[in-house]
Amino acid sequence: MIEVNDSKNLNYKKKMFSLRISRLAIILLFSFFVLFYIGLNSDYLVKSFIKYICLVLCVLCLIVFVIFVIKYINIKNVKLKAKRYIMNVLTILYCICCIAFLVILYGPYNGFREWLITTAMGTMTHHYLCEIFYSEDEINKVLSSNYIEDTLEETDTISIAEEFIKEETEWTEYEKKLFENHTTDEIYRKIEFKVRGQRAWIIAIYDPKNVSVVCSKNIMHRGEMLVSMAKRTKALIAVNGGRFYDPNHWSNGGIPNGVTIMKGKIISDRDYKSPFGVIGINNDNQLVLYKNKKAKEILNLGVRDAVTSKPFLIVNGKAMYTSGNGGYGFAARTAIGQRPDGTILLLVVECNDARTIGASMKDLTTIFTNYGAINAAALDGGTSSVLVENGKMINDPINDPFVHETRKIPTGFIVTRPNLINENNIKELENLKVWELFDMVNDVKEELKD
Repeated sequence: MIEVNDSKNLNYKKKMFSLRISRLAIILLFSFFVLFYIGLNSDYLVKSFIKYICLVLCVLCLIVFVIFVIKYINIKNVKLKAKRYIMNVLTILYCICCIAFLVILYGPYNGFREWLITTAMGTMTHHYLCEIFYSEDEINKVLSSNYIEDTLEETDTISIAEEFIKEETEWTEYEKKLFENHTTDEIYRKIEFKVRGQRAWIIAIYDPKNVSVVCSKNIMHRGEMLVSMAKRTKALIAVNGGRFYDPNHWSNGGIPNGVTIMKGKIISDRDYKSPFGVIGINNDNQLVLYKNKKAKEILNLGVRDAVTSKPFLIVNGKAMYTSGNGGYGFAARTAIGQRPDGTILLLVVECNDARTIGASMKDLTTIFTNYGAINAAALDGGTSSVLVENGKMINDPINDPFVHETRKIPTGFIVTRPNLINENNIKELENLKVWELFDMVNDVKEELKD
């Protein structure tokens, strides 16, 4: 009887050993296969020699798996405990997940592929998120079918100045939201709605004189939280502004891209290339969009406030042609537009916790078209997208997946009461001594050129 029990125990141990080895082999087989398949599509993460090592390991794991499965089958009359069945189920689920992962990345359905590539490539700092999985050819292929028209067309200020008065009976449903029961003492109106299930707000500012650019206190060195900028300037409404240079977040969002003008003073004039453009408000309080112009040119055109961002969405009443999702994926967004009657429109859209659902550039264009904008452009988006009302943040920015926080930025657009504009001008000019230094440096450069 003792010999029989010893024999059963020995068989059980052999069967368990075979089970463990075969389970480990199949897990490693699928893991190495995933790495090998990623290596077939990109050399960014899995280099060529590592790819072939993974292939060899796949073959070895398959051989080991087959050998120990055969051994396992040959050992009969041994019952497994329940937890062994659970481990087997978990192993099978892991293998299924590996296959599903590859199908999502490389399968016939290209929705995820387009979302990942356009979103990652649109952020400027997270290109690696798609370069890990896709070759340069595949990335270019996706981008070539998802883009928004890059135009050299600029704002025709005459068209903005034309009279544009509609009778109340002619209002569209969107214009009713903007103007119904509007009184002269209503500085702005906030309209909340949803885009792809995410919260969104459009702010209508009836007098464009109340809209201006705000900069961080230490512009060109460190950024500032938008809430802080809004409180400092007593802003009724504030949204984030232009794009900025911030490699690896080391500069804390302090260096704006391209041209920045505030209260008629040049803050920055860094080089930028298309499709970046200047988004400004001129002395006639018209939203203007310019391409390939330096700061002094912009200033000479009568622009009082400006930032640099991309892309333009609507120019002179013409919506830019959008292919696919527009090439920037889906994310939290901020944008600015203007109607022919002068009303400035500020738009902010949230994203979901995982940062996988938000607004595309096509969505923004549609929204501005619905609300009658004849000029509109996207400002910085993603983590930078912030809406502040009376010193309180209204939206819920997502920094990283499931991390609810915003970040420091260099510029924003603010809406102030008319009687505070001059007061803010004086205070901001006193606070931002960097302007004086910037002007001095530019003067020296001009002298050297001469």
